[in-house]
Amino acid sequence: MSINQRLNELGIELPTALAAVANYVPTHMSQDGTLNVSGQIAFVDGTLASQGKLGNSISVEEAYQSARTCAINVLAQVSAALDGDMDRIISCRKLTVFVAATPDFKEHPKVANGASDLIVEVLGGVGRHSRSAVGVSSLPFDAPVEVEAVFEVRTVA
Repeated sequence: MSINQRLNELGIELPTALAAVANYVPTHMSQDGTLNVSGQIAFVDGTLASQGKLGNSISVEEAYQSARTCAINVLAQVSAALDGDMDRIISCRKLTVFVAATPDFKEHPKVANGASDLIVEVLGGVGRHSRSAVGVSSLPFDAPVEVEAVFEVRTVA
């Protein structure tokens, strides 16, 4: 089953990949097939899905959902970089999940699972990845979660 078919089966429609909001590019493809995806936050139809910090105004469950949305936005960037040919993905190498949290918050891995679970649901075995879950004091636009990723993809001659 193709990745696009799996997305369809899961009822996930990838949004249009968002343009960069500052001086960077959303993705960078190296000659060896390494595709780096810049940090994505949980924008849905141009609006941030939630705002705030874990341990203060956002629950782990809300942040888990935000992380899933971030991962969907990561896949939208991948799809744009690959001209829609998601089956060029060989593997998801790494996710880095940034969690805006108070100093006493300790459940970063539970939040990061939102992104990890989504990537594995969509990509299957090639979605198994290494990961970092990092607590930070703030994120752009007061987002609770940001996800960046590294993929290995087949290059096109």
